[in-house]
Amino acid sequence: MVNRKNYILYIGLILSALIVLVTVFAPFLEPYDPTKMELSQKFIAPCREFIFGTDHLGRDIFSRVIEGSRVSLSVAVTVVFFSAVLGVVLGMISGYVGGTVDMLIMRGVDVLLAFPTIIFALALSTMLGTGQTNLIIAITCIQWTRYARIARGETLILKNAEYVEAARSIGNNTVQVLRKYIFPNVVSKIIILASLDIGTIILYCASLSFLGLGAQPPSPDWGVMISEGKDYMQYAPWLTLFPGLAIAISALAFNMLGDGLRDLLDPRMKEMVRTD
Repeated sequence: MVNRKNYILYIGLILSALIVLVTVFAPFLEPYDPTKMELSQKFIAPCREFIFGTDHLGRDIFSRVIEGSRVSLSVAVTVVFFSAVLGVVLGMISGYVGGTVDMLIMRGVDVLLAFPTIIFALALSTMLGTGQTNLIIAITCIQWTRYARIARGETLILKNAEYVEAARSIGNNTVQVLRKYIFPNVVSKIIILASLDIGTIILYCASLSFLGLGAQPPSPDWGVMISEGKDYMQYAPWLTLFPGLAIAISALAFNMLGDGLRDLLDPRMKEMVRTD
């Protein structure tokens, strides 16, 4: 029987799949060059030829929104990948080794978690400078802590399990135990957290790009598009409406996917992934 949790998962899966497909096939879906300027066609309202209208430089907004999905999703996936790798490695080491190592790693995690994520990323982006690479570094520097906490908690539970003790007794070293016996039991929770994080990171990236700290013009980043269109909202609201909808739908889709996976696979993570 299909219940509410199933609906959340199915809707999130369908929307996320559509976003990924749009991202992959973006060059074939864009009717116009997303960066080509045609000043004779600026501020055209949504119509049959330009279904999302054009901006202040005559660029097709529909093409830019589609191309922007590639920018936003690539940054989000990259951040999630590096955050997960760093967080899982440090979290498993912290939980398995314990003692001073555990104290040092987790106190570092506590210090970073004391700052709101977006404020910390904003400060770090300001120090590092503008650009997508620095944006990825800034968000990864705070986002890995979530994965570390999950990995550490699971490792603390698993390291005294009978099959792990048996693995140690037959000569497996620490790296082998972590790789063969603990990591496979942690990975499902990491996948759930990663699917939840993609939508959140899309919002972070758009926010920082809006402030001029992420992707730079003429990149069709959604945050950049909203920043460029904010001065024309009174007579050309479509400049900000459509990239704003793209951000909202993408964040909602991946959050629904993550919520559905969490409720299906591990409801206990509801408290573990809660942030300030």
